[in-house]
Amino acid sequence: MKKMIIVMFFVTLLVGCEAIFVDNISDKNVEILAPINGTVMTSGDIIFSWKSLEGADQYKVRIATPNFLNATKILADTLVTKTTFMNNLAAGDYEWVVFGINSEYQSKEEMYKLTLN
Repeated sequence: MKKMIIVMFFVTLLVGCEAIFVDNISDKNVEILAPINGTVMTSGDIIFSWKSLEGADQYKVRIATPNFLNATKILADTLVTKTTFMNNLAAGDYEWVVFGINSEYQSKEEMYKLTLN
């Protein structure tokens, strides 16, 4: 019985220490695959994609028109676990951002411009 208590103590200790080992991703950037900054393309279903960021559990995607500083509309502000996001967008100017998130940190945010005809 004594051995069982000691084993349970160490298992509890190891599980409780998991948060200590969360990757600090606050100095990292998500690498964008498409659409790259300044892209001009046809309106419709737009697929946003990026490379997986080590240490990120999910990603925050935001899309605004015409930009975040003078936003007339926020078209997306959502969390995803995949490295893609699709949104149907009309013709116009947009800014979008994606950043990684884990239980303790978020990566850097970098805004990208997109024009749809």
